[in-house]
Amino acid sequence: MDRHQVRGALLAAGLSPDAFEIEGVHEQVPVPPDFWFLRRSPDGRWEIGLYERGTRDVRQVYDCEEAAAAGLYAALTGRPAPY
Repeated sequence: MDRHQVRGALLAAGLSPDAFEIEGVHEQVPVPPDFWFLRRSPDGRWEIGLYERGTRDVRQVYDCEEAAAAGLYAALTGRPAPY
């Protein structure tokens, strides 16, 4: 699952579009006060974490986009990624 696929999977699971941000795929304007994010890190790896009141708290760092997308899905749904 890549970041494009995880967006569809999260919406299909019933999550609000305001619950997450995915770099280059699902970004929000205006920015909500809190949400989970998936983004590329400065060193080229991938991060998931929680954004709250202007601060990004990175919770996990992954070597590949697919693992990060699966991690975001699991963090938001409590279930393993569907594919």
